Amino acid sequence: MTATSSKAIGNAAQPHPFDYYYRPGMRRRPWPPRATESRELWDAARQRFVEPMVPHSRLAVPGPLIELVADHQWQGDELMDNVVLAFRRTIGMAEGRRLLEQALDHGIESVPDAPDELVRLFAGLDTVPAWHDPVRWEHGRRLWNSASFAGKTGMAVMDALATFVGNDVSTATGATGRFVRDFQRRMFESYTWFWNVTRESAMDRYSPIFKDTVKVRLMHSQVRIGLRRSWGDESFATTGSPISCTAMLMGAISFGLLPMLVDRAHGRRHSAADLEDAWLYWAYIAYVFGVAEEVIPTSAGDAIEIMNYYLPYTGGPTEGTEKMAGAAARNLANEDGKLGAKSLAMVGPLLGVMAYFGGELAVRALIATTPVRRVRLTPWIRFTGLLVHTNIWVNRLADSIPLRAIRLRRRARRGDRFWRVNVMISRASARRQGIRATPYDHHDATPSTSAGCPLH
Repeated sequence: MTATSSKAIGNAAQPHPFDYYYRPGMRRRPWPPRATESRELWDAARQRFVEPMVPHSRLAVPGPLIELVADHQWQGDELMDNVVLAFRRTIGMAEGRRLLEQALDHGIESVPDAPDELVRLFAGLDTVPAWHDPVRWEHGRRLWNSASFAGKTGMAVMDALATFVGNDVSTATGATGRFVRDFQRRMFESYTWFWNVTRESAMDRYSPIFKDTVKVRLMHSQVRIGLRRSWGDESFATTGSPISCTAMLMGAISFGLLPMLVDRAHGRRHSAADLEDAWLYWAYIAYVFGVAEEVIPTSAGDAIEIMNYYLPYTGGPTEGTEKMAGAAARNLANEDGKLGAKSLAMVGPLLGVMAYFGGELAVRALIATTPVRRVRLTPWIRFTGLLVHTNIWVNRLADSIPLRAIRLRRRARRGDRFWRVNVMISRASARRQGIRATPYDHHDATPSTSAGCPLH
């Protein structure tokens, strides 16, 4: 079996032996050396929300996708990475983006003499996987939108902790500096995308949201290639690929299933078929987003098993954790660097919410180097628990009322309310900084810089 090398991203003269893209039938690559278990930080959430859904047989003998999950930490998004490299090598990112957007708007056939790499990318984008069912996708979207506000909060908390504390993501986000230097734009664009993909027909080939998803995919490849250039092959040998295929898959699984798993842990029931459709909704988003099809689970059971197995390897905290948490703390501090009463009143409840869902150890790791490291969390954790149970109880009560299908359709008509609220808040903050649009283009220069991101 012949591998396709990705050495153009790294050192072409002496590529690492694992620096290639997987092909079916190849021997699986092991976990990168940095992927050591860190159960103490992540087990609180895993044991409450994820492990109870994994069959005991899979706990003892992991399924066949687990080895692929480990393997794909060594590679990124082959199709889009090759597009970015081709643009950088031949026509430049400005012209490359123009061709990409033309193909998104009018089809790849509208681009005369399109680069081969771009043609291959759109062959994937224009091909629907055999497991994708538009009817089940739409039902899954409605079900996902129906998860409680508390369930969505739990998902957002786990995403935030993975971003700021987890080894893989915090290292990459800390290196780009976007959270520290361009926070308002970063959050506005992220929240807008998350809300948009919860809307009807979001993944229709020519919808604006499909196009934005491909633009975010492009941005991830730009960052990945920039970080490979600035970090060098020694880092690759230790950590695998920055923003790896596995990292993107784990994001899709946690976004797709945690809201309903949080609800379930608090007594709300979802049928196996409901979980399947909710996952297939997010599985297709993962496919468009650039996750290799061979590693995307096509059942909710497999997806939950992958999340349960991977969480202990999330790792952290890192240098990026200290940078980003420190920047957030400085934004709350007074001129003398101390937190005032107003800031402390905000921090306690926020950290209590995070600790309720993610566990106190993970939150303590997040704030360990900040002025709020000694804030008492226990009262706020208990208070959060009361709110969460109440919110999910109301949703359980609503589930027992007839005409559920009609309510699901109406609730999902404008997309998810949780993310809509976040967009409204972030849009107001962004506008105060003069930011009014979400072009997803702020990494166009990144693949060609020596420091991983133009901000540095």
